Amino acid sequence: MVAIPGSEILGSALHVISQSLLIPVIVALLVFMVYAIITLGGLISEHSNRIRFSTDKTAKLIEEISNPGTPEQIIQKVNESRLPTSSKEVLIKIASTPKFGSKSREALARKLIEGEELKAAKNLEKTDIVTRLGPTLGLMGTLIPMGPGLAALGAGDVTALAQAIIIAFDTTVVGLAAGGIAYVVSKIRRRWYEDNLSTLDTLAESVLEVLDNAKTQTTTTIISK
Repeated sequence: MVAIPGSEILGSALHVISQSLLIPVIVALLVFMVYAIITLGGLISEHSNRIRFSTDKTAKLIEEISNPGTPEQIIQKVNESRLPTSSKEVLIKIASTPKFGSKSREALARKLIEGEELKAAKNLEKTDIVTRLGPTLGLMGTLIPMGPGLAALGAGDVTALAQAIIIAFDTTVVGLAAGGIAYVVSKIRRRWYEDNLSTLDTLAESVLEVLDNAKTQTTTTIISK
């Protein structure tokens, strides 16, 4: 077979690059595994401290903030509720704008809720990255040592082949384990965050409606006088 000019140099360059990636891949897999274990522990702790704000609790809070429907009453009832701290802060900021116009208040509420959505997405980014890159790095860790291992087999060095296979299997297992743990964490947290954001969106709409009604009643009273 006739060799293409320059193919040996290119092949050698590819071999050097691929083999130089083995150590970084192993280090990254170890970091991913440690992070996945720490995140799993954080998920368990978060689950034990999490208070689910059910539909009945949401309806009860809406009823409480509607009577008499003043900004002070809304802030008091929100503070007394068992909502997440970040949700309380959003609702209090909305309730603290009685002088705003309806459109301005709605824009502010929309911006605050979008901020909460961005926070949730940011919290999920790391585990999503591990979910995708863990198995990919595991596959890289499998393929990289197999080249020298097969070359060692051709030379009759069974020991070098065995070491290459051990590294290949270990990196695959670690990559899949880290990716699997991160996937479970992301899945559960995403469901929690969606539930919290849905509750926050409902309560924000209620607060806006209560404030609009209160402003309308005040205007009507002034005009009647």
